[in-house]
Amino acid sequence: MEVVRENGIEIAYERVGEGPPLVLVHGAGVDGRVWRPQLTALADEFTVVAWDEPGAGRSDDVPAGFGLADYAHCLAAVIDALALGPAHVAGLSWGGTVVQELYRHHPERAATLIFADSYAGWKGSLPAEEVQARIEGLRAMLTAEERYDPPGLFAGEPPSEFAALLEEMTVAARPASLRGQLSAMAEADQRDLLPRIAVPTLLIWGDADTRSPLRVARQFENAIPDAELVVIPGAGHVSNLEQPGPFNDALRRFCRDHPPHAG
Repeated sequence: MEVVRENGIEIAYERVGEGPPLVLVHGAGVDGRVWRPQLTALADEFTVVAWDEPGAGRSDDVPAGFGLADYAHCLAAVIDALALGPAHVAGLSWGGTVVQELYRHHPERAATLIFADSYAGWKGSLPAEEVQARIEGLRAMLTAEERYDPPGLFAGEPPSEFAALLEEMTVAARPASLRGQLSAMAEADQRDLLPRIAVPTLLIWGDADTRSPLRVARQFENAIPDAELVVIPGAGHVSNLEQPGPFNDALRRFCRDHPPHAG
């Protein structure tokens, strides 16, 4: 593990391999370990970095009032710490929302963008009644101090080879962090940003994702000028764990086709 400090917050990240930088941003309720199949498979060609966002994993807790832009500034600090120039930046679910905010505030840090089963914020991608239902359900879960286990993460049963890892991350999730993410996701509407994205963009979506359905992917594809959509059969919301082979193949091909500093 390596660490970087931004605004008094210590942010941990794992770095493996050598080559063009590929920075991976996890979703809510987990940490950088959710990218284990990508760290293992892609380190032969890329410098693969998976952070533990502030409030998760081995990173510090977040202070009161920490918002979406603050996550973006911290992510920029991690990219700067690599000293490798603009990076391929990939975000899964909530992580994609953070990556969009990175691009809003620090577009020069991103050579390309990859959004996997993500949202332009819940407000920007889901019907209002669905947003309200999610807020109420997750708020009740966190108030009762139950484990964070939203439905629809996988098309079938969670992959058996990652069952222990998923359990570890679920147990380690911090309720205060999840409350902050819930608030940020519920209020975020990043639809204004999508048409202004001026770097190559890859969209990776599970065909059985019920949390961020394919219609959300189509929203991204239609709004972003240079966007490519790859749909992964047999995958739900956490497509990188459920179908890591096709997911990694799509990532590798896209990053090869769009090397940083090209052109």
